[in-house]
Amino acid sequence: MSDRITAAETLVAAPPAAGSPHVDAGDAGYSKDLKSRHINMIAIGGAIGTGLFLGAGGRLAGAGPSLAIAYAVCGVFAFFVVRALGELVLYRPSSGAFVSYAREFMGEKGAFAAGWLYFLNWATTAVADITAAATYAHFWGMFSDIPQWILALIALAVVLTANLISVKYFGEMEFWFAIIKVGALVAFMLIGIFLVVTQHPVDGHTPGFSTITDSGGIFPVGMLPMLLVIQGVVFAYASVELCGVAAGETESPEKIMPKAINSIMWRVGLFYVGSVVLLALLLPYTSYSGDQSPFVTVMDKLGIPGAAGVMNLVVLTAALSSLNSGLYSTGRILRSMALSGSAPKFTGRMNKGQVPYGGILLTAGFGVLGVGLNYVMPGEAFEIVLNFASIGILGTWGMIMLCSLLFWHRSRDGRVTRPSYQLPWAPYTQIVTLAFLATVVFLMWWGGGVGRATVMCLPLIAAALVGGWFVVRRRVDDLAQEREDA
Repeated sequence: MSDRITAAETLVAAPPAAGSPHVDAGDAGYSKDLKSRHINMIAIGGAIGTGLFLGAGGRLAGAGPSLAIAYAVCGVFAFFVVRALGELVLYRPSSGAFVSYAREFMGEKGAFAAGWLYFLNWATTAVADITAAATYAHFWGMFSDIPQWILALIALAVVLTANLISVKYFGEMEFWFAIIKVGALVAFMLIGIFLVVTQHPVDGHTPGFSTITDSGGIFPVGMLPMLLVIQGVVFAYASVELCGVAAGETESPEKIMPKAINSIMWRVGLFYVGSVVLLALLLPYTSYSGDQSPFVTVMDKLGIPGAAGVMNLVVLTAALSSLNSGLYSTGRILRSMALSGSAPKFTGRMNKGQVPYGGILLTAGFGVLGVGLNYVMPGEAFEIVLNFASIGILGTWGMIMLCSLLFWHRSRDGRVTRPSYQLPWAPYTQIVTLAFLATVVFLMWWGGGVGRATVMCLPLIAAALVGGWFVVRRRVDDLAQEREDA
């Protein structure tokens, strides 16, 4: 691979949007190969991930049908986050996304914190995804004797190779991954609705509201378990911001982005809330477990030859899609940071396919650490990394809403102009969302166990961010001075 980072590239970026005085060097050098169909499917794929296909099983078993309420509430706030990011994208498209906006509205310290929190999110999510992929593969007898860590390594190698070729390959992979996921969910929901309407028995149970009422109602174990699973539900929406990152590599984002973002709301209602309600109607919540996708559980209980295997292949696709997205987005974010001096220099390098391979390889390196975690603790790997990923997600969403709030304040002062596509009810939407994110952190601590241990690590994460800033701040200042002198 050739290193396509130059001194000129550090100083020159694409012209800023109208009304935006900010120039981000990290926006230079990318191809514009992502089309409207790619962005729309990336938005869909970002709203349907591993957190639904694998995580919903254990959360249904723990909270019961009330999980649908948790998905609905978290879905509303996820929509607010991506709508706020959409407004910023329409103001100034950037492959650095919210890191670039944090740099403009909060300075280099804010960009440093936003970028590394996002990296924490996706580095740990990559571990969760390869863990999920290995778990799914064990469903088939031919893979049952292969250690989980080997399967995790294979999954990482396959997706990494494809991601390094070009953004067009990434877009095509996500396009078809999303089609598979949506098609499978639609097929499952049609089957589920048919079973409920016809009262066809599933594993000896008659589908319908009686399945819920006979098993303790909507809150069979009380309301507290529903509140405690919210941090895991937040993880399920981890990729909704991906379309904002992808906007920097597409033509005419002002036409494509509003439609893609607005459609997220009904997708959340249909696919997340609708599928969880159907799962609760088809089988008692005690029939599900964290060891198997709930969709595979239903198909398995139906006894249709090959149906469970097909659905398992689909959820394996979802895990690989999420991993693909994580490698893509962190590569772009780290490059934006590298060209400002707040990430290692090698993460700013691009190959002949205009892919920032340095940042992608750094994220993949943490995925390799996840392979080791699968070797040491195969049973607990997913739950451990899910909690740390949730911290990264909460930090990322918090930064997006802070940038949106600061952008709103600057628009009131007349320093910037808000686009016609706006986050509704600002600034109250941002404030309420930030309060919700803080509540999720409290719930993680209150629930004890791995969640509390994760929250207790927050001072260490904060110390690492402060220490890291002192390490890079001189280089950041030097590069900023070079840009001013150019």
